[in-house]
Amino acid sequence: MHNPEAIQVDNDARLIPAWSIGLAVVAFAVVEYYFWMVLPATRHHAPPPLGFRIYFNLSWGLLAAIYFLMIGYVSKDAPRRAMSARFWMVLCFVMPGGIGAVLYFLLRQPLVSACPACGTFTQSDFHFCPQCNYQLTASCGNCFRTVRSTDQYCTRCGHELAEDHMPARLHLMG
Repeated sequence: MHNPEAIQVDNDARLIPAWSIGLAVVAFAVVEYYFWMVLPATRHHAPPPLGFRIYFNLSWGLLAAIYFLMIGYVSKDAPRRAMSARFWMVLCFVMPGGIGAVLYFLLRQPLVSACPACGTFTQSDFHFCPQCNYQLTASCGNCFRTVRSTDQYCTRCGHELAEDHMPARLHLMG
């Protein structure tokens, strides 16, 4: 079993802002208050069994909380992908049943990063900068697939990577 101190928090979990967590807690509390206090007072017939009420109330409360957590996540993730955070937050909030969040995850762009040489924003899967031809990641000179800087041979085509003369900075990164 892993050492509990060695387990790292996922970087995506850090993308949920505190305001979103606060709104999720408030939404959960409001839904629970409504289902336990307001709704039973307005009924004119016998309530359903207690187990059903607990399941129903908790599931609706969790759905409301997840809704606000998703909007917070989109607000932090969209700028990392050079997408409009406001547009996607509004879309996630307005579209019913989480359809906006599903659309966001289906249509989101890859992560972007700045080229160290010229500062141009590039997709993280680019091997070379499109503006200055700076080599961003190690790649095979034969099939041009990503390789680790410590690899001796390409895992896809078997090409010997020492023949490619990778820049020294890529060897140091490994």
